[in-house]
Order: sequence, then structure tokens, then C-alpha cells
Amino acid sequence: MTAQEQHETIEDSPVGWVASHIRRYVETDGADGGTFHGVPSLLLTTRGRRSGKLRRTALMYGRDGDNHLLVASNGGAGNHPAWYLNLSADPSVEIQVGAERFAGRARTATAEEKVRLWPVMTKVFPTYARYQKDTDREIPLVVVERAPREESTIN
Repeated sequence: MTAQEQHETIEDSPVGWVASHIRRYVETDGADGGTFHGVPSLLLTTRGRRSGKLRRTALMYGRDGDNHLLVASNGGAGNHPAWYLNLSADPSVEIQVGAERFAGRARTATAEEKVRLWPVMTKVFPTYARYQKDTDREIPLVVVERAPREESTIN
């Protein structure tokens, strides 16, 4: 993390229950909040595409080897979640899984990858399948790859 970023404030999700989840997660290094209703949970920090501010949210995740998988479901709504729009504009992200924090590069899975990875995520959280069925929007599946050590900051 750069000296500038150490002094930047990270703004947590404005959604009350998500903000509470994030607070517990941060305070306990994921001991409280590392799972959400039995599903693995991580913290994702992106840079706001309009504000330029660091934004943090809690998300369920899956794994594909060393990569972390996220689903931009927005609860099945017709629009993408803000965190997905942010990482689409700037793919440099920070992930916290338990006590471990690391930089990553996020990208939307290709159509071919999604065919293979979507079942991974519907196994983690079966409701994703219903969300996709109930919306006209193609729900993106995001692959977060760990950034090389020299890229260990959010741009």
C-alpha cells in the first residue's frame, strides 16, 4: 500500500447490514464474518469509478485454483452492482480473506470460462441460478487473480 493510500479512507457499503458485516469482519480478521449463512465471505475494495474513493463491500466467493470467484448478482436485480461497475472501470482491487489481504486484478469471465465456473458458484450459493433465471441481465462472473507483489496497491 502506498503512503497516500494508507491515509485514504475506505468507505464501506452504505447498506446497513453489509456495513455491519464488514465492521465485524475487519475487527476480527474474518473470524466473525468469514462466512455468511454458511457461505465463504471476503471483503472486496475497489476504486469508485466516479468518486475516485476506495469502496469496500462484503461478498460471497468461490475458488478456482488460486483465483477468487465473485458473482455480480445484485440479488437478481436488473442492473449491475456498483462494485462491479467500479472494477470494470479499474480492475485493480484489494481482497481480504480472513486475516490475509492482497492486491488483485479483476476481470469478467469469458463466456467459455463462465460455462465451467458458473456451476462452481451455484454450488457455493444455489440461489445464483434463480437470480439468473429471474433477470434479463446476463449476471457477470468475476475472476480475481492475485497481483504480482510489485502491484500490491489499488491504483
